[in-house]
Amino acid sequence: MDRFRRYVNELFVWNEQMKEFLDNEDMSADLELWEKLERFTGVIEGVSDTLSNKELLDLQMEAETIHDEMESYFKRKQEYGTIWINETVVPSGGHKLPKLPYSYKALEPLISEEIMLLHHDKHHQSYVDGLNKAEINLKKAREVNDFSLVKYWSKELSFHGSGHYLHTIFWNNMKPGGGGKPKGALLASIENYFGSFDAFQKHFSEAAKQVEGSGWALLVWSPRSRHLEVLQSEKHNELTQWDTIPLLVLDVWEHAYYLQYKNNRAQYIENWWKLVNWEDVEKRFEEARQLKWPAY
Repeated sequence: MDRFRRYVNELFVWNEQMKEFLDNEDMSADLELWEKLERFTGVIEGVSDTLSNKELLDLQMEAETIHDEMESYFKRKQEYGTIWINETVVPSGGHKLPKLPYSYKALEPLISEEIMLLHHDKHHQSYVDGLNKAEINLKKAREVNDFSLVKYWSKELSFHGSGHYLHTIFWNNMKPGGGGKPKGALLASIENYFGSFDAFQKHFSEAAKQVEGSGWALLVWSPRSRHLEVLQSEKHNELTQWDTIPLLVLDVWEHAYYLQYKNNRAQYIENWWKLVNWEDVEKRFEEARQLKWPAY
């Protein structure tokens, strides 16, 4: 019995250490996992010395489940450290075209190699070039104290900067063999706010179809209201909502689909869902939801 009690005590100590760790990290950002640890504390405290073999097995299985979830949490945190944290500061005019995370033909037949070549190498490169040019000219304006063209270069900064940043998200939001549904906290948040994943998908698709002219549909996280939202953006920088963080973006400029789908934007959108890289979106969501501003 002493051996049994030591095992239970070790579970209790480990559980409390994990709760303390999450408290120090930011309990609100990982509330679901913290609540599981808190609930398990109650289970352990209610353990008697007369557990049946089945009850003991259930206790061990619950402990192993929580242990696996903590391991997954630690792995995600490590991935954020290598993927999202980059201390290198990009100097004015120092932006570069990112490489695609897959080959140009990897998304075929849903998006053709020809489109990807033009979209990435020509269109995205033009936004990088425009952003660099705007930053350099605004730097010169500061140096010589001549802001006569600040309105023009500020518009260029907004337009090309948005084009560069949204496309960088867009490439990583897709992958060969993608599609399906997200998992975990992102799926729960989608279902909680939109009612169901199907309702969200319909909302997002219709937003993409009904962008006037060229632009984007975006799933964003709002640190202020602390929920997800679907937005439209005409061009790259009009009709946006400040203080939100893009998680999933869909480019509905004609250059993203016209060579293959002609004017059938709806078919392009329908097929695009089969490419969504939900793992990337989940990572962005896990990072974004840690940022929470006071609600007004």
